[in-house]
Amino acid sequence: MDNKLAQIKQDFLYPISPYHGLVTENDHKNQFLNLKIQEFAQKIGFIANLHTAGKLPSAKAYDQLESLWKEIESIERGLINHQQN
Repeated sequence: MDNKLAQIKQDFLYPISPYHGLVTENDHKNQFLNLKIQEFAQKIGFIANLHTAGKLPSAKAYDQLESLWKEIESIERGLINHQQN
């Protein structure tokens, strides 16, 4: 029962929409990038809400946003480099 409740909570807090783009047999990079962008957007929303509510100082919010941005950039660069090889 705890696992089911935990899954419901997880699905509510971190919903993932299905990918609607083009997918070829060997190309799952678009799906992976889509998933990472969805996670990025969710985290940005949480940070923005905490900052707006006064629970997260501006400097910490900025640092967290910058860290998330660098992470998504490195994922994108990795996928681009992988496509070129």
